[in-house]
Amino acid sequence: MPNVILLGPPGAGKGTQAKRLEDERGMVQLSTGDMLRAARTSGTEMGRRVAEVMDRGELVTDDIVIGLIGERLSASQGGGFIFDGFPRTLKQADALAALLDRMGQRLDAVIEMQVDDAVLVARITGRYICGSCGAVYHDTTRPTRVAGVCDACGSTDLRRRADDTEEALKQRLLEYYKKTSPLIGYYYAKGLLTTVDGLADMDAVGAAVAAVLDRRG
Repeated sequence: MPNVILLGPPGAGKGTQAKRLEDERGMVQLSTGDMLRAARTSGTEMGRRVAEVMDRGELVTDDIVIGLIGERLSASQGGGFIFDGFPRTLKQADALAALLDRMGQRLDAVIEMQVDDAVLVARITGRYICGSCGAVYHDTTRPTRVAGVCDACGSTDLRRRADDTEEALKQRLLEYYKKTSPLIGYYYAKGLLTTVDGLADMDAVGAAVAAVLDRRG
C-alpha cells in the first residue's frame, strides 16, 4: 500500500478524499488533530507529554508530532498511510522524510488538490450542516428541498461553522500560502508531486487520486 500526502488549502476536500481512501482501500488517515486528541487520553508517556503541553496552552512541538506519527507507523498492520494536515512546513517535511527513512518506509506520492481561491471562498462560505445528522448543504449548489429543514432527518437545526466566513477563510488561505505552499516546490523537486483539480466533482477527484496511487503504489 502506498503512503501519500494530500496537499491543498482549507476546504479543498482533503478530508473527503482521505475518507474515501480509508473506505475503498483500507488506508489509514493520519490527522494530527485526531492523533493529539487520542494521545492526550491514552495514558502513554507520549500522551502525558501532549497533555502537559496542551494544558499549559502551548503549541505541541514538531518533535512530539513526529513521535506520535512514529508510534502509529510502528503499530501499522501494513496498510498505506494518508498524511492529512502534516507536514505543514519545510522543516516538518524534512523531519517526516527522516522518520520514514529510519523506519524503512517511503513516501510514494504527494497529491496537490489545486483550487481557484475565489471559487473556494464561494464554496465554503455557502456551506451549512445539519446539527443532528451531519448532512452537508450549500446555499446554491445543494440547498435543502424545504428551506430550513434537513432533507435527511427532518431536523431544523441547520448551522454554519463560525470560521466559514469570507474574512476567516481568507486568513486561513494566507497562512496556507505563507507556510505550506512551499511544500509544492519541495515535493516537485523530489519527483513525488501530482496535481489534480480539487474543484472537480467529488467522484472525478476521487478517480484522479486513485489513478495517481495505482501508478505510484
